[in-house]
Amino acid sequence: MDRKARFQIRRYDSLDAMKSEEYAYWRSRPGHERLAAASEISSEAFGLKDARAHVPRLQRTLVRLER
Repeated sequence: MDRKARFQIRRYDSLDAMKSEEYAYWRSRPGHERLAAASEISSEAFGLKDARAHVPRLQRTLVRLER
């Protein structure tokens, strides 16, 4: 299969037209597939966060004193 047959390229007149087709595509997919895609995107975004943010910290304790 040649490269042109594998990759379909579409041109849109506006961003709204592109988003409309994108939303229609995702609405046509089964729920489990949409959930898997959302989970994958979340995992990728979480992995891009600063690695220093995942360092364990001391737990803060809350003390309430009554007078």
